[in-house]
Amino acid sequence: MKNFCTIALLGILATSAQNVTAQKKDTVIIDANKLSTSYLKPGMNRYLVYFKMGKDSTRSRYQLWSRKVDFISYQNRDAISITQEWEDNQSIIHKVYSVCDRKTFAPLFHESWWSTRGSSKADFISKQFYLRDTLLTANDTAKAKQNILQAFNAAQNQYVLNWHLDLETFPLLPFKDGVTFMINYYDPGFSAPQQVAYTVAGSAQLEGYDNQKIDCWLLTHSSPGNNETFWISKKTHEVLKLEQEFGGRYRYKIKLGYSI
Repeated sequence: MKNFCTIALLGILATSAQNVTAQKKDTVIIDANKLSTSYLKPGMNRYLVYFKMGKDSTRSRYQLWSRKVDFISYQNRDAISITQEWEDNQSIIHKVYSVCDRKTFAPLFHESWWSTRGSSKADFISKQFYLRDTLLTANDTAKAKQNILQAFNAAQNQYVLNWHLDLETFPLLPFKDGVTFMINYYDPGFSAPQQVAYTVAGSAQLEGYDNQKIDCWLLTHSSPGNNETFWISKKTHEVLKLEQEFGGRYRYKIKLGYSI
């Protein structure tokens, strides 16, 4: 009996070790060497964004997001710029200009304007952050300014990706069924960098123009009270759709087939 228990225990330990190994193998910590920026193509991409207050509710709070990708030279570096403009049915509510290293996609510059928040500027090369055209320093006493500056300073000492560019980041990932990506995201002007998990949960098809069937990866992310599923083309790696559920409400992003 003692021998049997010993053998059984060894079997459990071996199985546990295999599970741990499998988990490690299926989790990819994203760094500069695991991204392929070749999937990004210069040009304009537009997304229709809207909400539903319930699964079967009518659509509301429409927005149109324009996101333009360019390959540029920035301070003698090969870079990629993304210019965003978000508009609702009445006005432009948000503008962003971001620059990333063309090889690593690490942020070099990020300038943002919100109709309700004003402007901010994050320069990752000079390591300076401006809030409403005022340089933030360690001498600032306002708690909100301290938090912004501390988060920005923390981002200088590690490899981060700009969370405001998630729709441009996802196409760069090395997709494989069942893998979980750990992405160290930082949204300039907001909270400090954090590791965010996204899992390739399987595959599905979207129907395009002329009954075209588009094979997609399903990339999922969950946090308390929030579940997101992105449909990402297996052929082009572009994000075609997001469905987000939070507290019984829903948000959708749908990539438009053409831009005018």
